[in-house]
Amino acid sequence: MAILTYSNTCFFDFGAIKRLPKALKSLNVARPSVITDKGLVAAGLTGQITDILADGGLPSAAIFDDTPANPTEAAVSAAAGLVGQSGSDGIVALGGGSSIDLGKATALMAKCTKPLVDHAGISRGKTLPTLPLIAVPTTAGTGSEVSNGFIIIVEDGRKLTFVCEAFTPNIAICDPELTFGLPAGLTAATGMDAVTHCIEAVLSPAVNPPAEAIGLDGLCRAVGAGHLIAAVADGGDREARWQMMMASSEGAYAFVKGLGAVHAMSHACGALPGLGLHHGTLNAVLLPPVLQFNAAAAPDKMARIAAAMGLGEGKDASAIADAVADLNRGFGLPANLAEMGVSKDHLPRLIRDATADMASATNPRPVSSADYEALFSESLCTGAPVSA
Repeated sequence: MAILTYSNTCFFDFGAIKRLPKALKSLNVARPSVITDKGLVAAGLTGQITDILADGGLPSAAIFDDTPANPTEAAVSAAAGLVGQSGSDGIVALGGGSSIDLGKATALMAKCTKPLVDHAGISRGKTLPTLPLIAVPTTAGTGSEVSNGFIIIVEDGRKLTFVCEAFTPNIAICDPELTFGLPAGLTAATGMDAVTHCIEAVLSPAVNPPAEAIGLDGLCRAVGAGHLIAAVADGGDREARWQMMMASSEGAYAFVKGLGAVHAMSHACGALPGLGLHHGTLNAVLLPPVLQFNAAAAPDKMARIAAAMGLGEGKDASAIADAVADLNRGFGLPANLAEMGVSKDHLPRLIRDATADMASATNPRPVSSADYEALFSESLCTGAPVSA
């Protein structure tokens, strides 16, 4: 049985950020805290948001700007402590997926006494106490502003997924103008994250035709219509920025169907200590070999994906994998995991964590530990694709 849901209220357009005070007031928030990162503080974007809050009669109660590249349980504890001490009654999560995920976890832990790890996995039908949360993305990739999950590296080093309807931000404010300052490399990496979300969501065997259609539309916007390439080439291209932010949100709307082996592998790599690997870049690197691995499991869907990407009719997984590799190369993204600092010494941990990751359950083809060993080994270097 398919369960079809849409998530939250999303204000989407240039200038949408001006609605932030009104949106907070609609949630009865009087003392919002801002969860963000030091880069946005240095760029002046955090100050812009706090000015908007102050002008709307809602000066920020606290600002937490210590969001790690891959959010950790320690950061959640620090943010929740600051929010609690400030007497804040709501959260504005400003930034990329890391800040928004940290905001979600903070909204939970500011109200919950159980350890964070107790909420890992899928909590269907559960009502969990959370602070009101508004998500304001400044990248176009994760779609976390409209999704019901977040990912945190917990104290024992595992990178875990937390899913519950209570984790969906109450409101999302998607203002493409906030992405104008995003460098070309980060535009490319986050854009490939959105592309991967759309592709893996379509390939997921879960039954949800509307979500699948949304994923194909996101691919058409990002790749088929050339908006990702345009946004990387010219960060001030208003049309490209608008379309990429829409494609990003659509990727998250689509992955209510689930994801797949790319994300299982990416989560495992993202938890490697000391490397701080970027999630979108990992997805970009891992997508071609996983597409080849999944080729025989979903040929009809592969053809629809290829068509949405503008590759023509009747194309298969090899054509999609080649197109993704060409995009990666054109953007100057790494060619393999070794270029990102991953080595053969990491394989046992990576195989273990990817096999256990919940994203693996919705891959269109079952993935064994031996399959992950082959996929990771291929992804460490350029070589023959894993057999389909």
